[in-house]
Amino acid sequence: MPQPDRPVLDTQRHLPSTTRSRDPACGIANPLAHGLAGLGLLLSACVSGVVPQKPDLAMPPAYDVAAQQALPPAELDRWWLLYEDTQLTSLIERAQAQGLDARNALAKLEEAQAVRASALPMFNPDRNLEASAEVRKTEELDDADDGTVVPAGGSTTVIGASRTRTASLTFPVSWELDLFGRRAAVRRQSDADLAAARFEFEGARATLVADVARSLFQARGLAVQLEDARANARIQRELVDLLTRRVERGLAAASEVDRIGADLSQAEAQALDLESQLKAARRSLLVLLGDGLAPVSDLDVSADIGTVPAIPNMLPGDLLARRPDVRQADARLRAAAGNVQLAEKAFFPRLALVPSVGLQAQRGAFDSTTRFWSIGVDLSMPILDRPRLTALLNAESARGQQSVVAYERSVQTAFSEADQALTRLEADRQRVQMLADGEARGRRAYDAALRRFQLGFSDLQVVLDSERVWRTTRTALTGARIDALLRSVQVFQALGGGWPASQTPLPDSR
Repeated sequence: MPQPDRPVLDTQRHLPSTTRSRDPACGIANPLAHGLAGLGLLLSACVSGVVPQKPDLAMPPAYDVAAQQALPPAELDRWWLLYEDTQLTSLIERAQAQGLDARNALAKLEEAQAVRASALPMFNPDRNLEASAEVRKTEELDDADDGTVVPAGGSTTVIGASRTRTASLTFPVSWELDLFGRRAAVRRQSDADLAAARFEFEGARATLVADVARSLFQARGLAVQLEDARANARIQRELVDLLTRRVERGLAAASEVDRIGADLSQAEAQALDLESQLKAARRSLLVLLGDGLAPVSDLDVSADIGTVPAIPNMLPGDLLARRPDVRQADARLRAAAGNVQLAEKAFFPRLALVPSVGLQAQRGAFDSTTRFWSIGVDLSMPILDRPRLTALLNAESARGQQSVVAYERSVQTAFSEADQALTRLEADRQRVQMLADGEARGRRAYDAALRRFQLGFSDLQVVLDSERVWRTTRTALTGARIDALLRSVQVFQALGGGWPASQTPLPDSR
């Protein structure tokens, strides 16, 4: 008994056809596909890359210099609040909101998010809707003696003509079946790249915060030094006035007035130089705030250095979670591992479903409307391309080992910077205490020498020597206090402060 007509699907995306008997190719397709897939798995098993693994680094148990107070590590997230400085807090908020570095970092993060969003759709059904239209005129010609002369030398007569209009609408689809975990590998690699971009964003904002604090403290230090220079000039003027009166009474030589006058000119010149440096520092700070075109007068800088706040007590191991550059290197390492896995999966076959539906209409001598559909599979497997894929896999493996080295370097650099900053900050604290005691002693010695000179019990040289010692110590104290403040900013940055690290847990070690 003959079988009824039934559609047979062509695996090469052809239109369905009609047959009266079973196509023997259908019985061959499945074994052939299984055989090709098995061959692909066998060939892919012969290659493997070196997937980078995060090294288990043994961090030191403690720093050489421990913090003096056990503040919670979460205080590092907004470490500038520890200074209890309203101007510093206000400037940092302005920089984070409108600073050029902050805006640029945000744009880079948004770019990374867009790249991440475009990574996975490649595994979704693909292709576009296709449409076409055509108008064709057909003329039937017949030979005739008195017909139209054609270039070939004969003559023809048009005995009939027709016009045909056709239009078609087709929607072909290609959908790759994820049989070997490519989608999951791409997701892991894309997530790691996005995490690295996020930590780069946080690191840029943390650096901006530290730069604003440093610029403000440097400007304040210049303001204090400017006041010291003006105070020194005022002292020199007082000495000039005192010596002038003594010269008028015949108690001192005029050369002594010239000698002090030279010191006065030097002090005034130093004050003028410091004033210009202060204006330049204020301009630099305005650029960090994103207001580089604003007048310098819009930014008021007081001559108040302030004190160094307490430093949170942390362990070296905390740097692995707190430092954004270490977290970024960790994410880059995971992304490199994902790239190696993707390079390995390039040796596996690719299998895709390719369904299609369409509609075609024809108007002319014969009117017809047809609809059609098809479904098939595409199978591709690298055979002759294996040498190139092997080279790419080796390259990704080498890049993965570079990411391991970069991670180790970031961890060692983080510990070195934190340990050095803590050590030098402790030395700065002791230096400030010593110079503060020396400055107080120098001031008392100068006041005593000046009174003795005014009473006529000592000469001018004793006063000048005392004033010079006091001035030198005062200048050193101001510089030490500025250095200590700047060092404290360095410590907070080296410990990984300035971003919400306490709210960002470490990823799985898988």
